[in-house]
Amino acid sequence: MDRFFGFDLGDAESAIARLYKEDQVIPEMLTVVGEQSFITAYAQLASGELLVGEKACYADNVIKRKLRFKSRFLTDRSSAADVKSFAAGVLGELYGSGDLIRNEECSFYIGCPAGWDKNTREHYREIFESAGYPPAKIISESRAAMVSACQSKHLQIGVDILSKPVLVVDIGSSTTDFAYIMGGKEVEMQTAGEVVLGGGLMDEILLDESVAAAGLSRKKIQSVFEQSEPWKTYAEFAARRLKEKYYSDEEYWSTHECKESIVLHYDRPVKLTLRMDKSTADKLVNKKLAKLAGRSWKEVFIASLEDVKKNISGSQPELIFLTGGVSKLPAIRDWCTGVFKEAVVISATDPEFSVARGLAYCGRIDEDLREFKEDLSKLIASSSIEEIVSKHIPELYKSAVDTLVDPIVSEVAIPIFDRWRDGEITRLADTDAVLQQEVGGFLRSDKTRELLAGPITSWLKPVIEELEALTVPICIKHRVPYTALSLKSYLNASDIDIKVDAKNIFAVEEMTFLIDSIVTAVVAILVATIDLIPFLAGPEGILIGVIASIVVLILGRDKMQETLLSADIPKTMRRMIPKSAFRSRTENISASIKESFYETLKKEKNDEISARMVDEISGQIESTLAKMAEVVEIPLG
Repeated sequence: MDRFFGFDLGDAESAIARLYKEDQVIPEMLTVVGEQSFITAYAQLASGELLVGEKACYADNVIKRKLRFKSRFLTDRSSAADVKSFAAGVLGELYGSGDLIRNEECSFYIGCPAGWDKNTREHYREIFESAGYPPAKIISESRAAMVSACQSKHLQIGVDILSKPVLVVDIGSSTTDFAYIMGGKEVEMQTAGEVVLGGGLMDEILLDESVAAAGLSRKKIQSVFEQSEPWKTYAEFAARRLKEKYYSDEEYWSTHECKESIVLHYDRPVKLTLRMDKSTADKLVNKKLAKLAGRSWKEVFIASLEDVKKNISGSQPELIFLTGGVSKLPAIRDWCTGVFKEAVVISATDPEFSVARGLAYCGRIDEDLREFKEDLSKLIASSSIEEIVSKHIPELYKSAVDTLVDPIVSEVAIPIFDRWRDGEITRLADTDAVLQQEVGGFLRSDKTRELLAGPITSWLKPVIEELEALTVPICIKHRVPYTALSLKSYLNASDIDIKVDAKNIFAVEEMTFLIDSIVTAVVAILVATIDLIPFLAGPEGILIGVIASIVVLILGRDKMQETLLSADIPKTMRRMIPKSAFRSRTENISASIKESFYETLKKEKNDEISARMVDEISGQIESTLAKMAEVVEIPLG
């Protein structure tokens, strides 16, 4: 794809942004019917012409006129046809202006409330597809606003967004949309994501107050509004713009007059002057409204925040990002910090365009991620990872042997000697089979898994460092944070302490699974190799040799060693052998045992064992990288 369009279709106003794949930093806002932020309205003329935007509100010879239909999308089936008609009209405007070229390589990213479920989003997407749009994807408006903030050069908050829980509050004209973001991904909340509370209610109050102050023109204006919904809606849009103008600099307007006059052309022109001052601003948030069950805008907003807080199952947000026109109201910040006392509250610099821009960014991000995953798949399909792992396999063998031999001696061999000494095992020769079985059980135990976690973690570090020489260039190429594929960052805990199971050490499930998988592979190899190790095999085996040599020393060299191995030595004679003598002897030959174990792994089945280990470990690393790539969603600008 070469170009990405972000379409923020709002209930009151809409906006479209466009972003090129290359050589463009900030999406440009497109002008549709003369405005960058245009009224969400359409009108079908008797001539068949379809109008959108402000001119659709008061055009003559109209056979059908619709406004504010998106807010009814979930409750009124007919609104789907209205969305399609409006979308078709906007598409025609884009083709007519040349901002969109037929059959070009492009895609549309269209916003929707965070509370819409998967089926509703798909139905919404199909509407645009049926209206003739290029390939379209539906994205949460809250997520789009957050992506816009990430990419903004004015808000350097990307690290926080990726590392901290974030609550995005998008205050639209008809609803307030809440989205809880953790690690760059939306997390579903039981609140359904949105509340029927928007800036439109404030617009209605401002309009009512202005009409009430209109003097002799009041009744005429009321009559126009009763007979013409389009003119009333048009007046509400004017009130909305004046309200946002006032909230953008309350300090300035405290000493200057904030007003705007509009002329309603119905049966005869009538002038209406809209005014905003401190007294009116107070009424906008504190006036009790029947639509809010006798509560004020402020009361419902705070109650909604408290409800969201109660229904967040994870960590409470440390960052609150405000967007939407009403977010310019300074009191909104105070209400947010009143509920989320530890959170930092920030807002967009141009909230009326942040969603459209964020949607366009999402398009380019998705394309980057598609190419990023494609390049990662090529790396996984190559032999590069196997070559890195294969080079380091000998160190893994040695590390495993060095770690396990002493515990096997102390926890398996010595108890077997004690059992022979106490008469539980009849002959020295019988210790061979017993030891082979007991060592196999020990290798499969949780104790062995705990013992291997630390050494395997240390072994992984140089492997991962070499691996990052291949993954970092892929990340940089596609504007993805290089840490997205960094396994090394999850090994830092091993520098502090390795005493417990890997699940208690590492921060991410993928890393834990990788460590456990390598442990499993190592254990499987060692278990399969038991019958090859001289430590465990035949009359020449090291353990039996140790026991026999001690017996010879105790009973005298005139006894034949072969006889001792098969004889049932009396218990009284066995007990003449001190436990300390056996322990001392095994400690002295520990290095020889390790060398014997390692040399057998190295020589006897090296090719087969190495191939199995390389396949197992490389497969788990590749799987882990693929999983990590799946959660990459918001690369920083």
